[in-house]
Amino acid sequence: MNLTKSYALHQIHHTEVFGFDPNAYSRFKFGDDLVAKEFGEQLAEGFITGYLKDNYIENQIVVISSPYSFIPTATFAMKNYFVHQLNRWLADQGALVVQEAKVHRTITYKEDYGALSAEERMNLIGNDSFHIDKHFLDHKTLLFLDDIRITGSHERMILKMVDEYQMKNDIHLLYFAELANKDIHPNVENLLNYHHVKSIFDLEGIVKSGSFCFNTRIVKYILNSDFNSFSIFIASQTEGFINMLYNLALGNGYHTIDAYAVNLNYIKNKIDTKNYKLI
Repeated sequence: MNLTKSYALHQIHHTEVFGFDPNAYSRFKFGDDLVAKEFGEQLAEGFITGYLKDNYIENQIVVISSPYSFIPTATFAMKNYFVHQLNRWLADQGALVVQEAKVHRTITYKEDYGALSAEERMNLIGNDSFHIDKHFLDHKTLLFLDDIRITGSHERMILKMVDEYQMKNDIHLLYFAELANKDIHPNVENLLNYHHVKSIFDLEGIVKSGSFCFNTRIVKYILNSDFNSFSIFIASQTEGFINMLYNLALGNGYHTIDAYAVNLNYIKNKIDTKNYKLI
């Protein structure tokens, strides 16, 4: 490997002051695409100003969002706008616009990552394996994007993959925010994730905002809700939303997780009944 650098737009030193709106961050984690746009553009501008302008990258840049199986993470939405903003700058420099690649992951789990300690995170994610198309990436500079760095366990898994594939690329690990004060417990991530979303009904404004995009967190959160709240929430959703929720859940293998069975079967029956009426 030639070079590995890390960049975070925001450094978190206190649990009350983040440098960004924690309510906006919470909405972003549950699918608010307007906030994803804001964060992605800000990260791109920060990286351009803080690094690229003085350290011009001549070869092909590849942007890679955080690993996922079937349903993208919230970072994927942020990545889209990061790429748009970065491409505008690169085009103005007469440089190559970015390419994209995906890190595939094999394991899905029910646990809420943000609530775990550093050791628990590593124990959970350490059972996973990440895969990427090494040959497509040969001789290119890689930008791995994630929304937040708390303990670095995801980062260690990425670098483990890089080592296993014997990749020689220059690598930049980019984050919207990073926990700089190691005296703060890693569950500060949960404080941020749920700063705005306290119950399933707080999702209503995000889903009906006109700028909503599904991600892994919101699908898991809905399926893991208590049935009474879940059924009330589902009753006010569109047919398109319900079908997409079901399709994404199947794609990530959530139908094999017992904790999601009751809610998922409820959706399946709702869809089957609707389809039966159409015949």
